Amino acid sequence: MPKFVSFPRLQGQASRQAHADLPPGTFERELGKEGFFGPATHMYHRHPPTAWTSWEGPLRPRAFDLSKLAQRRDSSSPWQAPRVLSSAALDLRYWNLPTKMRALARNADGDQLLFLHQGRGELFCDYGHLAITAGDYVIIPRGTMWRVEPVEPMRVLLLEATGSSYQLPDRGLAGAHAIFDPGILDIPALDDAFVTQQQQAGEWRVEVKRENEISTVTYPFNPLDAVGWQGDLAPFRLNVKDIRPLMSHRFHLPPSAHTCFVTERFMVGTFVPRPFETDPGAIKVPFFHNNDDYDEVIFYHAGDFFSRDNIKPGMLTFHPCGFTHGPHPKALESMLQPKRPVTDEVAVMIDARDPLKADEAAREAEWAGYADSWKA
Repeated sequence: MPKFVSFPRLQGQASRQAHADLPPGTFERELGKEGFFGPATHMYHRHPPTAWTSWEGPLRPRAFDLSKLAQRRDSSSPWQAPRVLSSAALDLRYWNLPTKMRALARNADGDQLLFLHQGRGELFCDYGHLAITAGDYVIIPRGTMWRVEPVEPMRVLLLEATGSSYQLPDRGLAGAHAIFDPGILDIPALDDAFVTQQQQAGEWRVEVKRENEISTVTYPFNPLDAVGWQGDLAPFRLNVKDIRPLMSHRFHLPPSAHTCFVTERFMVGTFVPRPFETDPGAIKVPFFHNNDDYDEVIFYHAGDFFSRDNIKPGMLTFHPCGFTHGPHPKALESMLQPKRPVTDEVAVMIDARDPLKADEAAREAEWAGYADSWKA
């Protein structure tokens, strides 16, 4: 197998430990390959690498207030939810579902991930019934028939792994039970609620999505009529409260340490509350970095996002690969001395290998001045 050319060297003033003990008056910037898994170099600058005065061109960092998008659009079908970002490997939509779905859905293009931002309700699928609530990830394998009945209106981040499957990452030295034990994953049950819904008479429609075109299959009975199943393929649910983040009190871990799910072309991670680093020399905010192999997306679910200004729950930021990014100027004030002992944020992170394109629908909810928010 080919290997990266690797030749660690040091020039000028530099720290011997990344993300700690920076030369006085400097700001660290990481230039890395393979999304924090490959070779990297750490630069030490006299000025914040994001202290630009203007931004021109399509590569600019972007932010979208998806709550505004949801206010204008609602749909009983996930396939009608407005698309926000997409590539050949990823389809990201934001779904406002105030009432129950009028038809079942089946995705023939890839596995479907639902992240429930707001609301709660009941999910019925081939495999049974699952109660879902805010903070839930629900992974639905490709080809599964499913529908949702909200108890409270729902807002859902939809992530399709086009042509691929969601898998658990290799935890390496941390072991198979970090950052959550697979035993915590919930699956649908063939319970009383599932049996009761089978008794609903009349015609039932299934909307099947293949290559972003919809075919409708109509049955004279409810096709969610299973009486049993056995095997190792099924939808599953993980709630953010069950995630136990990796931590180091002397070193700020890279975002990749918070990976929850991986596909062939992108990963999904979760930032959840954790103690700040306590070593006096360790930086306490995300380090400036060039992630030059991935586009980076963060959806903000809950809390106070300590590295960002003017970002609130329901917003999404998009940082295309190819430029340096990092904490906003106010966050740098707490680079070595945090204002509280723990973080207070829950956010969904997507690192995508293929360039993502913003849809017209997303532009309706765009914060046009986001690139200027790094100005000191």
